[in-house]
Order: sequence, then C-alpha cells, then structure tokens
Amino acid sequence: MRKTVDFLVIGSGIAGLSFALKAANFGKVCLVTKSQIDETATKYAQGGIAAVLYLPDTYEKHIQDTMIAGDELSDRSVVELTIRESTERVMELIEWGVNFDKTKKGKFALAKEGGHSEYRVLHHKDMTGKEIEQKLILAAQQNENIEILENHLAVEIITQHHLGIDVTRRTPDLTCFGAYIYDPNKKKVRTVLSKITMMATGGIGTVYGNTTNPLVCTGDGIAMVYRAKGHVRGMEFVQFHPTSLFNPKESPSFLITEALRGAGAVLKDEEGNEFMLKYDTRGSLAPRDIVARAIDNEMKISGKEHVWLDAAKIKKNEIFEHFPNIYAKCLSIGIDITKDLIPVVPAAHYSCGGIITNQWGETSIHNLYASGECASTGLHGANRLASNSLLEALVFSHRACLKSVEQFENIPFCHDIPEWDSSGTVLNEEMVLITRSKQELQAVMSSYVGIVRSNIRLQRALDRLFLLYKETEELYKKSILIPEICELRNMINVGYIIIHNAMDRKESRGLHYSLDYPAHKDLQQTVEDSL
Repeated sequence: MRKTVDFLVIGSGIAGLSFALKAANFGKVCLVTKSQIDETATKYAQGGIAAVLYLPDTYEKHIQDTMIAGDELSDRSVVELTIRESTERVMELIEWGVNFDKTKKGKFALAKEGGHSEYRVLHHKDMTGKEIEQKLILAAQQNENIEILENHLAVEIITQHHLGIDVTRRTPDLTCFGAYIYDPNKKKVRTVLSKITMMATGGIGTVYGNTTNPLVCTGDGIAMVYRAKGHVRGMEFVQFHPTSLFNPKESPSFLITEALRGAGAVLKDEEGNEFMLKYDTRGSLAPRDIVARAIDNEMKISGKEHVWLDAAKIKKNEIFEHFPNIYAKCLSIGIDITKDLIPVVPAAHYSCGGIITNQWGETSIHNLYASGECASTGLHGANRLASNSLLEALVFSHRACLKSVEQFENIPFCHDIPEWDSSGTVLNEEMVLITRSKQELQAVMSSYVGIVRSNIRLQRALDRLFLLYKETEELYKKSILIPEICELRNMINVGYIIIHNAMDRKESRGLHYSLDYPAHKDLQQTVEDSL
C-alpha cells in the first residue's frame, strides 16, 4: 500500500489543478481529491476573477482597493505581486480553454463588485467557477503525467513524528514526506511518499451551520498542518457572504453573487426601504464585512430571519444573459427575480486565514506548499476583496511550482516511513455520535463565533468545543478509520483555532467584530445602539 510520486497535490480546485498542470511538465503528479474531482468551492464561484485589463483601471487602483478591503492588515508586497501578475495568470486560463464573457465589440465584459473602484471582474455568466473548473479538469485528465485519485481522503501529512521523533512544538526543522491517504476501495490507509506536497484543500465553511461552501469544505488541510505543528494564522477572519438565498431546507446555501448588486440590485428591509446607506456611503456595494454586519444588525432590529434583495431595476435581458443560474434557481422555489424580492441572509463563505506561506507558497514545513483558500499568503488581511480569491490561487500555485521544481530533483524519498497503524481499532457502529457532534459544533460556531462576537460568547464556545474534542478524540483512537470521523476531527480543530485567534485579537478589525472592543471602522455605534 505504498506509493512514491514527485508531486502530491491534495485538492482539486483551481489551486490544486493549476499547480498540477504546471508541475506535470517536470515530473509525475498524483492529485488526490476527497469527493468527485469537480466537487470544490471553485465550481460554485459565481462572480468571477479580478484582473486589470483595460484603462481607466490600473494596477495601483486594484492594489489600493485590496488594501482598503483588508483593513490595513494585508501585506502590501504580497498584494502588489499578486495584482501585477494578474493579467498574465488570467491569460493562462484562457490558454487552457476558459471562456470569459465578451462584449459585442470583442472586449472582455467586466463586472464591478463590492469594494472595487473599477470594472475588472472577468466572468462566465454567473457560473465562472464552473467554467474554470471544467476546463482545468479536462486538461488534467488529458495529461499523462497526472494521476487522479477521486474519493480519496488525506488523513495526515507525514512528518518526523511518524519516524518516532517527538515533535512537541512548532520547529523550523519539520519536513513533509508525503501523506497518509484513505483508499475507499480497499477501506485502508495508503502511504503516499512525495518529494513535494501541495496543500490545496479549500475552505472551512461547514464548520458553520449555514454556508455557501460545498459540504466537502471541512478545513482538512488547515487541521492537518496544525496537528503537524505547522504555522496557521488569521483564522478569526471568516468572511460571511452577505447574500445567500434564504431557503432553510437547502444545505449548502445557494449563493446570490455580489455581481447582482454590481448590476444594480439593492438591499431592502422588511418595509421595502433601502438601508445600506445608513452604514456606508457605498451602499449595497460596500465591502462584504460591512454589508454582512449591516444585514445582521437589520435582522436583529426586525426580528426577521432574512432581508430582501431587489433586482427588479436590472433589465430582464441582462438577467437572462448574465445571471441565468440565479434566475433558474430562484424560479424553482417560486421567486421571479425580474419582479419579486429575493430573501437573502449572510452565510459563512470564505476563510481569509489559513496555513502561513511566503511569497512562493512555501509553508513553515519543508517541502510542503499551500495555495488557495487553505493558505494565508497575506493578500486578504482582515477581509477579502471580492473575486480576488481565484486570482490568488492562480498566482501562488504558479509561484509554488516555480520554486518547487528548482528543488524536487534533489529531495530524496524517506523510505523509513511506517505504514498506517490501525491495530486495536474496531468498526464504529455509532454513526449517530459523529452526526450529533457535527451538529453541535455547527450550532456552537454559528451562535457564538459568527458575524458579531463577544468575550463571553467566545469563552462559551471554547468550553463547549473542548468537550466535543475530548469525546471525538476518544472515538477516533478506538475506531477503524472512516472519512466521517476524520472530517469531524478536522472541523473541531478548525473551530478551536478560529476561537483562539478571535480571543487573541483585542480589537474589532475587518471580518472580526467584537462587542467588547472598539470598532476599527464604522459599524460599532450603529450595532450597539440596536442591541
């Protein structure tokens, strides 16, 4: 059950696929994905990818918009390199066959989203991520140097710990030798040794009860690296997308892209009044953290479970042409968005924190890289600017490939790694324990570690999570490994990190808003007056 490969890629979204396609020019690649290859957050990205293409837009404008959205916590050098490489990376997507919408004159049809000062978002109707994912998958499937293992779950990355060395702290000498991978066909854990490992496992949305993320987004990569003593930061900055479709029967929540507001849709309260100008002069196109907190506040004032989004002013042909997926989805539940108000509610959407990387995607663990939502590159700071995430994944997967191919031929395989030890475990027939623990975790995180937080809420969440952690670890140690118990462990680990990072930040900043500390920006008085 042992396998050796030059490059091991964990995750099949835009970060993992773009890295795999480039690394395959230099060696053998094994791409592992825990579900079907296309079941990633990338596929569900509606809005698009931000890049500077035409005047009057400039790199400086995009850089400044990103810095403002990040609430002064973005690393300016990272922002600059990401934005300045945006045009070239997007052109590569086009070379891979991605079709972005164009105007009748043949130029790219660019959208404008919250926090952007110019029209710069390339899109494919309201299914941009799906278009990108399909074209990258096709290219990967046709590449003879890429082996794809679907429905295989990465359990742990392999480090010195598995050589019997006591790794009790985060040390600069940690090295990644590959990963233990659960094979669903044999129902056993395989040892996959690699020279280079790329962590591209996506986000953490299902830690919360209401999320726009696919259910596979359980924070696996972040949790694995954290358990291996790798460095993680910024997990308090969880972005709640302001407008998911309010439809309690559905999970995950259906996203109503910000591009709809960019096209003219406005947020309204229960009485049909626009309310965003009370909170920000940019109205419904303010950055997402401001809009999400405003909606949360309006819901507290009214006691309702949602607010409304009015798209009736947008021309019908524009809706049919640019937002066909949203139109069809809403119509399926009896809402005609050309004339009816859309019930919307914030939902966990994106993690701005994650595994710390440098400007080449390198983590604190040797030979381990990270890209995409599971990584913390320094681009997003305290809040992600809309449509910068797909761009970040492309840029850092590219840079990670450049750096790793310089090194991989001189990296030896570590053949002393033992096989996975499952001795003493038994088949767990109490699936209800896993299911209930997952529901408890989601309830705790949604109730106490959501859009608005406080010291007492965070402490209560930590106390509840500690009990779940102890129960789950005991169950994990005695049970034959199954994906469900692995995901639950990862979600609890991620919840713990979010809470601790939130408790450590003694201010309100970007996506982290606490009632106990002065607001860094503008919503504090409005929120406090209404509570």
